[in-house]
Amino acid sequence: MSGDVVVQIGQQALMVVLLVAAPMLGLGLLVGLAVSVFQTTTSIQEQTLAFIPKIVAVFVAILIFGPWMLRIMVEYVSSIFVNLPMYIG
Repeated sequence: MSGDVVVQIGQQALMVVLLVAAPMLGLGLLVGLAVSVFQTTTSIQEQTLAFIPKIVAVFVAILIFGPWMLRIMVEYVSSIFVNLPMYIG
């Protein structure tokens, strides 16, 4: 296996990680921003207030995007297993 193949596998793995994590991170970011704006406008300085809405938003993102994320991961892993003889030889 050449170095180019290793780099390509690494690039694909990073792309899969970014694609799978993006919906959860994006929704958590948006909810955190909304809670921060709410805290600023109401002068509530409770730091633990932002945790529960973010956790709920991440779980909602998993429920909504879960099948898509699973499909992306299964396609990547199956391509690794299908090409395994090529990587070994």
